[in-house]
Amino acid sequence: MAGPTREDAWALLCEWTKSEPLRKHGLAVEAAVAWYGANRFGVAGNELDTWRTAGLLHDFDYERYPETHPQHGAEELRRLGYRADVVEAVLGHGDHTRVPRNSLLAKTVYACDEMCGFVIAVAYVRPNRSLDEVDARAVTKKMKDKGFARQVPRDQLVKGAEELDVPFEEHVANVVEGLKTVRGALGL
Repeated sequence: MAGPTREDAWALLCEWTKSEPLRKHGLAVEAAVAWYGANRFGVAGNELDTWRTAGLLHDFDYERYPETHPQHGAEELRRLGYRADVVEAVLGHGDHTRVPRNSLLAKTVYACDEMCGFVIAVAYVRPNRSLDEVDARAVTKKMKDKGFARQVPRDQLVKGAEELDVPFEEHVANVVEGLKTVRGALGL
């Protein structure tokens, strides 16, 4: 029996997440995770849809349950029949859960989550508000500015690349390329 589709995942995100910025964040992480899956790890077909779903839904329960996120979301995903690796990726996407990231999918969602937010923040302050103006140098420079995007844990940006065994500069470039695939939806 086939599990929930990407369309089902989008409907779930929209049902649980009313904030447009948080929906856009889901789209951003979905795009970066899918880029990694397809272009770095050779994932295709239905498996790539699974990767997309994990990226899209990683924060879907945050508005309803910010104090216990993502545990409530994981319970809902299990109830709806999502695969165990999607649930693991959702549970492991932040260090606060202490859930180990044992799969490449979980490591990829973790690596892309905060990096997407940071890259987008950097793009917003560029003269043309464009992803074309974001590279590793711009990201590294903004990482040193502790007042910029304060909520983004700098150590997680670095740790995500390390867990994927991808040089930091290359990781930034990969995330930017993934984000470009949804630049219209992101306004970048």
